[in-house]
Amino acid sequence: MSDATDADGLTVGQVSARLGVTVRALHHWDEIGLACPSLRTAAGYRLYTASDLERLHRVVVYREIGLGLDRIRVVLDHPATDVPGALRAQRAQVAERIDRLQRLGAGLDRMIEAHERGLLLTVEQQADVFGPDWDPDGPAQARGKYGDTTQWRQYAERAASRGPEEWRAVADATAAVDRALGDAMDAGVAPGSPEANRLVERHREVFGAYFPLTRQMQVCLGRMYETDPGFAAHYDGIRPGLAQWFRRAVDASARTHGIDPDTATWQ
Repeated sequence: MSDATDADGLTVGQVSARLGVTVRALHHWDEIGLACPSLRTAAGYRLYTASDLERLHRVVVYREIGLGLDRIRVVLDHPATDVPGALRAQRAQVAERIDRLQRLGAGLDRMIEAHERGLLLTVEQQADVFGPDWDPDGPAQARGKYGDTTQWRQYAERAASRGPEEWRAVADATAAVDRALGDAMDAGVAPGSPEANRLVERHREVFGAYFPLTRQMQVCLGRMYETDPGFAAHYDGIRPGLAQWFRRAVDASARTHGIDPDTATWQ
């Protein structure tokens, strides 16, 4: 490194401001021998010449397109390097990242929409999946009622990744457990019996397609199924008296797990 006066080159700070590169980065490139100042003043300050600045420009350009420092060194210092080939390889990597980011963006859009709407199906798809009696306004009403809850957020996270076929599987599983409950009641299965307890657990597992359901939360659902006119009509439409039978079955199952149904809360 030659000695020089301040007028012979630019200081680290001046180069940092001119190129938009941090002083720390310039020091690092100097330390690893990638882009070093050629001059030093009598006071020991490092100065970059016009030639040094040109090399730095190239380092910055290659770094901005994503080349690593080791690869930049090869491109700059080895005449036999296939620079177009290296750039094409980098272009392919950039294209892959762009595609990944676009897919990530699409996923974020669906997640946002799921949090805002709940069910990402058209009215026609909803009718096809859930049947002609399905109320397409139901998800919006649920959003207005439960949108600030943890369970709505969990539901939205599941809904964001589901299309018609995934929802059809959920609807079929729900309908199957509803039929099984009705059949059990018809067969005289007693709440609290092993068979009834297995059905209560099956209901809890199937309901987990919407959000994780604890046993205490299931007790609260059982109350709502019996007292809410809409839910009661649904279950009693499967079998008269099923809403009450299911509530009794859930309460009995809860007691076997040390839960008092009379004091159970949504937790």
